[in-house]
Amino acid sequence: MITPVIMGLQSHLYVFLPLRQELLKWNGWGYNDSKFIFNKKGQAEFTGKRYRLGGMVLPTFKEWMEKTFGASLDHKTTSRATLNVNDVPPSIVKEEFLQDLRAAKISYSQDAEDRVFRAHGHCLHEIFILREGMFKRVPDIVVWPVCHEDVVKIVELACKHNLCIIPFGGGTSVSSALECPEEEKRTIVSLDTSQMNRILWIDEKNLTACVEAGIVGQDLENQLAESGFCTGHEPDSMEFSSLGGWVATRASGMKKTIYGNIEDMVIHIKMVTPRGIVEKNCQVPRMSTGPDIHHFIMGSEGTLGVVTEVTIKIRPVPEYQKYGSVVFPNFERGVACLREVAKQRCAPASIRLVDNAQFQFGKYVDLLRQISLSKGFNLLLFKGFDPNILCVATLLFEGDREKVLQHEKQVYDIATKFGGLAAGEDNGQRGYMLTFVIAYLRDLGLDYYVIGESFETSVPWDRVLDLCRNVKERIVRECKEKGVQFAPLSTCRVTQTYDAGACVYFYFAFNYRGISDPIHVYEQIERAAREEILANGGSLSHHHGVGKLRKRWMKESISDVGLGMLRSVKEYVDPNNIFGNKNLL
Repeated sequence: MITPVIMGLQSHLYVFLPLRQELLKWNGWGYNDSKFIFNKKGQAEFTGKRYRLGGMVLPTFKEWMEKTFGASLDHKTTSRATLNVNDVPPSIVKEEFLQDLRAAKISYSQDAEDRVFRAHGHCLHEIFILREGMFKRVPDIVVWPVCHEDVVKIVELACKHNLCIIPFGGGTSVSSALECPEEEKRTIVSLDTSQMNRILWIDEKNLTACVEAGIVGQDLENQLAESGFCTGHEPDSMEFSSLGGWVATRASGMKKTIYGNIEDMVIHIKMVTPRGIVEKNCQVPRMSTGPDIHHFIMGSEGTLGVVTEVTIKIRPVPEYQKYGSVVFPNFERGVACLREVAKQRCAPASIRLVDNAQFQFGKYVDLLRQISLSKGFNLLLFKGFDPNILCVATLLFEGDREKVLQHEKQVYDIATKFGGLAAGEDNGQRGYMLTFVIAYLRDLGLDYYVIGESFETSVPWDRVLDLCRNVKERIVRECKEKGVQFAPLSTCRVTQTYDAGACVYFYFAFNYRGISDPIHVYEQIERAAREEILANGGSLSHHHGVGKLRKRWMKESISDVGLGMLRSVKEYVDPNNIFGNKNLL
């Protein structure tokens, strides 16, 4: 049975649309009302009521900042509170194009704030620029289609007037994918898909749903839940990232073990290109009709066209959900356990292993509460666990209650064989929920001369330990060689597991006091870390994508011939480079 479901914006009239920047920060991560601050007592706290952490005081976080980075509340930088519109490059758009937009009843804006908001993602250098300067190039105009047909009109007009289109979904890119090429002389159009946010239909028999690509993850899950379904796709950015963005970057989520990565979840994609509309003639589970055209679209990062509608697999909302955690004597034992769980194909919905540096961070922000141990901590000491070496895995089980409990026992039995001790449900839940607020910490760090970033890779199991060790050591060495005066934070976690390997997620940060050009130094260190990843058998990216940030390594990653194949597709689909964001190629 197919049930038509129209949720979200329903009017196709030419109307004034709500501004994202009324809800989200213009030069930082997340919601305006949610951030880490130091109060008058010098204690860290998290503002707002959107998260469980909201209103909570973190009494030892200041100590962690001082101990880890040499940071001090006496050394504070000041970000610009508001955007100076006079700093924004002027909008240059021909009147003929504006007339055509009005005739097509497509909403648009040339307002400076609207354009700057869509000129960037969330790479460190992009946020740093917003705090202290301005981009040399921003979109000239923002357009808001509200349906597939609107996108067709916009692309046709761009071809007619020879304009450049950069699709904009949730704006959470960490690959410089949304930055405007400085050398682009044509009018740059930011095509914001946020008003294409409807679930068009739900097929309860085939367990599929057709959804417009602009919907953000949390809205998709909330609206599906009203009908008793979910996708299970939970990237760290799910509050802000869009379905179309997931497709365009080949995204992955924290619960991919059960629900799969985006390529496992997609049944059908509709995409508008300068050459026409790309879609299959049926929505079946699998086809043997040559190379899968979906795989030209997934990971194309806005270089070929605009994804407008996606048919995606759905599942009934799980009956039962249970968190858990395990503490291991060291990182090596933890990785060995995750390897065995993957080998036996019994991984829970989410299993993530953090190294000791991240455990220490969790302890200091008082979320893991030193794994809430009271008597448990004494047990660890009795078992010979060293708090300066141990690591923690967080777990999430979902499904039928009886099966979840059986599954839980199987995983804990395996953990015991590798010296693991159960550390409780609360710690598992805190560790999982910390994922959604950790990005807010970068903004606090920037206020006190601390800059940092995350990056990820996938790697075969037999290279996980070497890669983790070598990359972290390379970061420390590069910081010292580049004149960083304070020891950096260099840490990692294993976040997704596969039969043949795992995803490893790195964080690094350092105090940049005394450095005249911190972003240049940071970029040199990040580049060296990526070189080390590749030298140790890791991939260029697991789920963040390539964008402009990592495209220098594309030939090395997929071969000269492979890169030529991508260029050939681009040249056929978009011969005049209408989608000229310069990602990937």
